[in-house]
Amino acid sequence: MEPSGRLELTWANKHLRLISDPEGGYEWVDPADPRVSEVRLLHHVDAVGDDSADGNLLIEGDALHALTALNRIPELAKRYAGQVRLVYIDPPFNTGQAFAHYYDNLEHSVWLSMLRDRLVQLKPLLAPNGSIWVHLDDAEVHRCRCVMDEVLGAGNFVAQVTWRSSDNSNNDARTFSNDTNTLLVYSRTPGWISEREPASADRLPHYKNPDNDPRGPYFDGNPLNSPNPRENLMYDLEAPDGSVIPHPPNGWRWERSTLERRMASGEIRWRPGYTGIFRRTYLADHSGLPASNLWADLDQTGHNRQAKYELKNLFPGLPTAQLFKTPKPERLMRRILAVATDPGDLVLDCFAGSGTTAAVGQKMGRRWVAIERAADTVDRFTRPRLELVVKGEDPGGITQAVEWKGGGGFRHLRVGPSMFDLDAETGDVFLAEWATNGAFSEAVAAQLGFARADEPPFCGRKGRTRLAVLDGVVGEAEVEYLVAALDERERVVVVGQAFTEEAEPTLRRLSPGSKVRHAPHDLLRGGRR
Repeated sequence: MEPSGRLELTWANKHLRLISDPEGGYEWVDPADPRVSEVRLLHHVDAVGDDSADGNLLIEGDALHALTALNRIPELAKRYAGQVRLVYIDPPFNTGQAFAHYYDNLEHSVWLSMLRDRLVQLKPLLAPNGSIWVHLDDAEVHRCRCVMDEVLGAGNFVAQVTWRSSDNSNNDARTFSNDTNTLLVYSRTPGWISEREPASADRLPHYKNPDNDPRGPYFDGNPLNSPNPRENLMYDLEAPDGSVIPHPPNGWRWERSTLERRMASGEIRWRPGYTGIFRRTYLADHSGLPASNLWADLDQTGHNRQAKYELKNLFPGLPTAQLFKTPKPERLMRRILAVATDPGDLVLDCFAGSGTTAAVGQKMGRRWVAIERAADTVDRFTRPRLELVVKGEDPGGITQAVEWKGGGGFRHLRVGPSMFDLDAETGDVFLAEWATNGAFSEAVAAQLGFARADEPPFCGRKGRTRLAVLDGVVGEAEVEYLVAALDERERVVVVGQAFTEEAEPTLRRLSPGSKVRHAPHDLLRGGRR
């Protein structure tokens, strides 16, 4: 008998979805709720620096709506969907502490649903060689890995990195001093390969320099035998004392002329007593190492207290008590970016906080998208920090190490309001009061996946299908006018708040394949009744 079911983590209300409320909390709703599937607009606030080339975005608003827009608004999806090389998220740790800038005390099921919903949205944004890094402490890491297995696939698990987050132990701890955080790393597809890290003596302790070789630490133990037998490799060598060194069973690694040239250069040396030869390889010539899953070198990755110093230097006028409470050190983000990305790659952080990911990404030549829910955090920390980076006026963090002088820019966008109003008592859905005229047309185009095209009487295009949005009642005359404006083989989707009895039959007769959509109900769940 074949086994049924699958291994998964369950929790209360797992079948529901979460949406944010205006007070900063979350509300359980049915997956069919229009606020879950709605595609909200991203309104332009302004631009900072030169935003024309890289497409860097600072998005103010809940990640649920920002990520939906990146995935489903055609103009944005073309540039961002499937293009993100690295997602780094540092969600609330759910530790039961009330912070000034977010309330980190979500009940487990709320936290898990919030994480699950974000991962589902982030997955299609990843490039085929992309990866997701989730930064946590001990409170939820074991449950988080189960959720990531479910959404991203257990076969795409890459590593569980332990980062030494504290530079000193907590002497007041009653059991263990918690000095580490965890980074869970998952890939978009199997076979993900990290970028190589520079070889270092602490990770390669067998490289030494006892005779002060001017080329630095070296290793003498590399074998010189060939892995496969070949006739031109089967020769004996004469040692400096005249004795003969027979060839290994498969022969030497190189033919005679190559081996003699390497011996003359000093790369190949005789062992003392002329008992054999060895190859000297230098640490400076090493091709690099895969990343370790233990990040304990504070000089390379920094620590939490250092992150607070960095933020204090950026905002010297703010009392310490008013600073963002949970920043991450720029050195940590520098190492993550070095392991997971190349210059020019796109990086996304949908819990942007004080903006460390975007700031380091800018300094390291990466493109970025930063999403932060709290408007106050954006105004006080995220945007001012990124402005300093663009202007070259941020002296801290990794600025000197990467020789950052400023440059580039970004667009500041804000998640727009819902197009729908929901009657809490009856469940009826209505169009919001602002959804009229041009604003209504733009919102409908986003919801139905049409690229904006301001070509009156049409406002959107999807292949050979045009979109027409009319604010009011659509009758036979309006339908005839729209059909007359179509080119040969084009069809139209007509959206209106009401249609006369003759409108839809007229459209079917004049333009077979064209459709009407009643707002708001036909706009929900992709425009199907």
